[in-house]
Amino acid sequence: MPFGKTPSNPSMNANNEDRPSGPLSGPSTTEWRRQRLLQIGNDSSMPAAETDETSALRPDPVLRSASYGTLPATARVNGGKQKSTFRSRHGLGALPSLLIPKGRYTNPSTPSISSPRSLRNSNYFNAQRPISAYDRPVVAPEDVPSEGAIKTNGIRVWYSSFTSIDWLHDAIKDSARQSALRKRKSKRGRLRRQVDRSIGWITVTIIGFLTAIVAFMIVRSEQWLFDIKEGHCTMGIWKAKRFCCPVKEEDILSVRPLPFLTMAVEEDCPAWQTWGEYFTPVASRSDWLEVEAIEYAVYTAFALALAIVSSLLTIHLTASTSFVTRKDSGVLSSTFASGDDAKGISHPPPGGNRKVMYYAAGSGIPEIKTILSGVYVSRVRSTSRITFCAGFVIHGYLGARTLFTKSVGLALSVASGLTLGKEGPLVHIASCVGNIVSRFFSKYETNEGKRRGILSASCAAGVAVAFGAPIGGVLFSLEEVSYFFPAKVMWRTFFCAMVAAITLRLLDPFGSGKLVLFQVTYDKDWHAYELFPFLLLGVFGGVYGAYFSKLNYKWSRHIRNGTWLKTYPVTEVILITFITALLSFLNPYTRMGGTELVYNLFAECREGSGNTHSGLCILDPPTQAMPVIGAILTALLVKGALTIVTFGIKVPAGIFIPSLGVGACAGRIVGILVQWMQYSYPSSPAFSACKGDLNCVIPGLYAMVGAAATLSGVTRTTVSLAVIMFELTDTLTYAVPVMLSVLVAKTVADAIEPKGIYDLVIELSQLPYLDAKHDYIWGALQINDVTDRDVEVIRVDRTNTVKSLRDKLQQLVDSGNSDSGFPILRPDGDGLRMVGYIGVNELEHALSIVADEPDEQIAFHPADGSAQGHMGPMASSVSSLAEMGSTLFDPYDFTCYMDQAPLTVQDNSPLELVQQFFTKLGARYVVVTDADGHYQGVIDKKTWLAFLDELEHKSS
Repeated sequence: MPFGKTPSNPSMNANNEDRPSGPLSGPSTTEWRRQRLLQIGNDSSMPAAETDETSALRPDPVLRSASYGTLPATARVNGGKQKSTFRSRHGLGALPSLLIPKGRYTNPSTPSISSPRSLRNSNYFNAQRPISAYDRPVVAPEDVPSEGAIKTNGIRVWYSSFTSIDWLHDAIKDSARQSALRKRKSKRGRLRRQVDRSIGWITVTIIGFLTAIVAFMIVRSEQWLFDIKEGHCTMGIWKAKRFCCPVKEEDILSVRPLPFLTMAVEEDCPAWQTWGEYFTPVASRSDWLEVEAIEYAVYTAFALALAIVSSLLTIHLTASTSFVTRKDSGVLSSTFASGDDAKGISHPPPGGNRKVMYYAAGSGIPEIKTILSGVYVSRVRSTSRITFCAGFVIHGYLGARTLFTKSVGLALSVASGLTLGKEGPLVHIASCVGNIVSRFFSKYETNEGKRRGILSASCAAGVAVAFGAPIGGVLFSLEEVSYFFPAKVMWRTFFCAMVAAITLRLLDPFGSGKLVLFQVTYDKDWHAYELFPFLLLGVFGGVYGAYFSKLNYKWSRHIRNGTWLKTYPVTEVILITFITALLSFLNPYTRMGGTELVYNLFAECREGSGNTHSGLCILDPPTQAMPVIGAILTALLVKGALTIVTFGIKVPAGIFIPSLGVGACAGRIVGILVQWMQYSYPSSPAFSACKGDLNCVIPGLYAMVGAAATLSGVTRTTVSLAVIMFELTDTLTYAVPVMLSVLVAKTVADAIEPKGIYDLVIELSQLPYLDAKHDYIWGALQINDVTDRDVEVIRVDRTNTVKSLRDKLQQLVDSGNSDSGFPILRPDGDGLRMVGYIGVNELEHALSIVADEPDEQIAFHPADGSAQGHMGPMASSVSSLAEMGSTLFDPYDFTCYMDQAPLTVQDNSPLELVQQFFTKLGARYVVVTDADGHYQGVIDKKTWLAFLDELEHKSS
C-alpha cells in the first residue's frame, strides 16, 4: 500500500534548525529521518492521513525488541518469510533482547521535510554544521594548503544504536587532527596546540576533583543513615555516631569479655541515645527484652525503608526502557511498504527473551569492562547518555541520571545494612563523572577511542577514593577494566587518581585524616612460621571465591531470573533485607556496617589503648578466645550466605567489602588461634622468633591477608589488589604475605572455576565482551567456517537509485545486522573486487538528505577518484565538506561516506589472525578475499563473538 508523501504530519511541521546541513552534519531527529525514508518513492497525491507515524516505520509507541548480544534474532522480511542467516545456518543461538522504546523523544521539534527539489547546484549544505556532528573539521579550509589535504578512511556521521565503535577510524581521525594542528605555523596555531595538549590534563583534574566530592557526600550520607537505624545523637540529629562519640584513649587496655550472640559491645557515650532509650522513658527499669524488641523493630523498619527507596529509585529512574536518543536508526519496521507493493504491514516480531536492564543496579564493573573494550557513549539532548557494548546500545549507562540514582541509591542500600559495599559502584560513579566531563571537550566528544582513555582514568579515580589507593587504582584500571592503555593514558590516569585522593584527604570524610575507614598500620614484622597460616588463608580464599562465584551464578540464573522473583524485584529486595535484619541484629559483628567490621578485624590491639575494637582484642586467650571465635565464625557464615543471595538484587551493590569481610573473619579466627598457641607454648621452637614476647602475633595482620586472598578468589585480581593492600597498611613490610595469599587464592580459584565473578556476570547478562586475554583452540576450523557469504552488497556496475538503496537498507536492518553495512563491489574477470564499504548509519544519513529524488542514481567511485564528479582527495579528508557548498559537493555521490580501505584477510589465513584483528586493532568488520583478491564475504564483530561463544561451549 503506497504512502502519501506530504509534510502535513505534525511531527514534520517544525523549524528547520535540526535538518542535516550536509555529509558532516549531526543527527537530525529519528522522526525526521524516518519520515524522509518513508516518503521515498511514494505518491505525493495521497491524502495526509495515510502517512501516519504508526505505519510500518514505527509501531507507536510499542517496544521494539532490540538485539542484546552477539547476534540478533531472525527478522521477518518479504511478507513474513524467514531469511536464511549465518546464525541460523550454523546453529548459533541468539542472546536475550532489551526492551528499547521507540516512542516519544525528548529532542526539540523535528524539522520540516521540505527541501530543495533538486539538491544539485543548491545551497542546501552551506549552513553551519551542528555541533553534534561526529567527524568535525579540525581547522578551517583556508588554514590548510590545498596540497596538505589530510587523508582518512572515509567519513563517519555518528554512532547509532547496536553498533560498536570503530577503533581504526578513530585512531586515523585523531592522527589527522594532530597533523592539521601541526600545520598551523602562526602564533595562534601554536597557542592552540598548547591548549590542545593541556585539555587532557584539565579533564582528568576536573574528574578527580568531582569524583572525590561525590564520594565524600556518599560516605557522609551513608554513615548517618546507617547509624540512624540504631539511635541518634543528642548533640545534633544530623551527626553520625562516630562524630558524636569519638574514640577515647585510656591508660590501660580494658578487658571486656564478648557475650556470644548477644548485644554488641557498646562504648560509653552519653551523647548517643538508642531508640530503645528514646521510646522507653523508664528504660533503666524496663525488661531487657522489651528494650531490645523496640530497638529491633525500629532497626528493621529503617532498614526496609532505606532498601525499598533505593530499589524504587533504581528501577524507576534507570530502567533501560526509559532512555531514548535521536541517534537511533530511523528504519525500525519488520517490513517496509513502498510504491505499489502489496506488502503487509506488521509489527516487528517480538524477541524471545526480552530483558530490561537497570543501570544503577549492581557494581557496574562488568559493564564498564565491556564499555572500555569498544563501546560507544553518545551525547543526547537531555541529560541522558547512551553507551554501546561492542554490538548493542545501553541508553544512559554513563549519564547524569544514572550518576544521580547510583549515588543516592548507593548511600541508601549500604545504610540499610545489606551485605554489600560501595567500593565497586564508586568505579561506575567515577566513570559517569568522566563521561559527562569529557563531553565538554570536542576532542573527546567526537572521538570515542580517545574517550576510552578518559574513562580508564576515571576508573582509577574511583578505586582511589574507594580504598585510598591511587597507585592501586591505576593498576586496577590496567589489570581489570581497560582495553587500551598506552603510556600517555597511564600518566593521566595516575594524575587523576592522585587528584582524587588528595581532594578526599582534604575533605576528611571520616574525621580521622584517613581516606578510608579501614586504613590501618602495624608496628610489628611477620615471622617465617606464619607463612604456613598465610598459605592456608590463600587456599581458603580461592575455595570460597570459586564456590561463591558458582553459587551466585546459579542463584541468579535459576532463582532470581527463573522464578517469580524476576517479575517482582522490589519484593526480592524486601525479603532479603528482612532476612538480613533478622539474622544480623543479635550478632555484634553482623550488625556492624561492612566497612566498620573490616576496620575492626584489621586493627592491631595496642597496649595502653582504650579501644577494644568491639571486643576483638584478647589479653587472655584461654578465657576469651572461644567466645570471640564463635561470634566471628557466626558472622562469617551469615555474611557469606547473605552475600550469595544479595549480590545482584536491584540496588546499587558492590562485592568488594562483603568479600573482604568474609576473608577478614577467617583471617582473624586463624590469627587468634595462632596467638592462643603462642600464648600457651611460648617456648616452642616454632615460636622462637618471638623470643618470649606474648604480643608478637598480630591477629589483624591475618585478617588483612585473609581479606586479600578472598577478594582475589572472587574477582581474580592480583597485582592491583596486592598494591591496594600495601597502600591500606602504609608499608611494604607485609608484601610477601599478601602476595603469597593472593597468588595461591587465584591459582586455587582458577582450578575450581575458571571465571571470576565479573566474568560470570558478563556471561549471565550476555554482554558481548571480547576478552583479549583468552586463548582459543581453533583445531581444524578455518576462516570459511565463520565467513558470512550472504550479506547484502552494492554493485557499482548496476543501477543504484535512492529507492533501491533504501530498500537494501531496510532489508539489512530487518535481518538484525544494524551494526554492519554493505560491501561495495565491482566486477573483475570471474569475480568481484572491493571498492569500499559503507556503514548503516552513513547510508541512512545520506539517504535522508536525498529522499526527495527517489529515482536519482547514486554513485560510488573507486579510490582513484577518476570518475566525473568525484571530489578526489577531499572525499577522504577531514577538511570541511560542509563549507564547500554547491560548486564541489554532489549529494548523490556517496563516495565520501565510504570506507575506501576496509580491513581484509585472505580466506587461507589462520583464525588467530582474525582474532588479533578484532582484539588488537579493534576492527568492527573484516572483509574476506581469496588468494586473487576477489571478494568472498564479511566477518563482523557480532558474528565473530557468536562464533567464539559457540567454540568455547563446545570445548567445555
